[in-house]
Parts: sequence; C-alpha cells; structure tokens
Amino acid sequence: MPLIHAFDPPERFVVGTVGPPGARTFFLQARDGTRITSVALEKQQVEALSERVDGLLDEIMRAADNTAMIPAVAPLDLIDNHPLEQPIEEEFRAGTMTLAWEPAAERIVIEVFPFTEAAVVSPEQLDDDLEEPEPDEILRVVLTAGGARAFVDRARTVVSAGRPDCPFCGNPVDPDGHLCVRANGFRRRDPQQS
Repeated sequence: MPLIHAFDPPERFVVGTVGPPGARTFFLQARDGTRITSVALEKQQVEALSERVDGLLDEIMRAADNTAMIPAVAPLDLIDNHPLEQPIEEEFRAGTMTLAWEPAAERIVIEVFPFTEAAVVSPEQLDDDLEEPEPDEILRVVLTAGGARAFVDRARTVVSAGRPDCPFCGNPVDPDGHLCVRANGFRRRDPQQS
C-alpha cells in the first residue's frame, strides 16, 4: 500500500525553485497547517503540468453542459508569490503525473507518482504487456478551479524567471553569453549589455 500525501484541499500548493538560474531545482510544494510535502521535478514537467491544468479548465469552460464556475484567470486573492516553505525536504522525485476533473465537487485532482527506472519503457517494449510497479508514495492534491488557475499563473512566472532564451537558436543564454549554433560557433552576447 503506497503512502499517500493527500491535500484536499491544501492551504497552499505552489511550484518554486532553489538555486540560481541555470542550476535551479524545481519543487511542487503542498502545505496544510504544519504538514508540508515537497516533490522535486524537472522544469519541463512544470511547464507540461501547468499547460495541461490550464487547458483542462479552458475545455471545461467551453463545454456545452458546463455549469461549473471556472474563472478565466487566477483570482487576485489566490495569487501566491511567497517563497517555498522551509525547510525543503524532498519526499521523492516526480515521474508520472495524472490530472482529472471531479465534476460533482468541481475540483481538479493532480496526482504525482515517483520516478522509477522500472517505469521507463524502451522502444522494443512498447508492444509488451508490462505491469506498472506499485508506487511507494503518491502526492494527491485536490484544487478548486481558482486555486488551479493561481497555480498555473505562478508556475509560468517561476519557469520564465530562468535564463533568457537566445533569439537565434532558442537555447538558454548564460550571463557570459553562449556558443550559438546558428552563428557557426561564434559567441553571442546579450545585445542589451553591449
């Protein structure tokens, strides 16, 4: 039986980082009273989760039979720009994440499962009938639509706070520039600093 870190609803559910741009570690963090759960994940996972949550809410808003009160943007009173709760103790590193809508409760359900090597499937195994291993832990967070929009808003802000992208190749630019593949190896600098 897995250990389920359940927050229904959390007092706070945010994404945040530790470290300087270019070396940041991303965390999902849920808090209810003094109970805090922090799960490490990749920047791409943060981007994917926030896009999917936002897309799901937009889809529900457009549904013909929609009776749910879904805000189009994050309510101002739910926007959270505070740092992550301290101390940050990583429960596990995120692997698979699931997203669902509970229509009766008008809530979004996010489940985060730990990354395991056993869950990685090679191209040769795609047609095999594989048994997914039972996770040791699960983070389960149930959010109101407004809380979910606020989560998306913060996730986008946190992701965009990293290193700027090169306008030519799209790769991140370090403070001292980078070797741009579109410039045949010449070092490109931030034009603002010239």
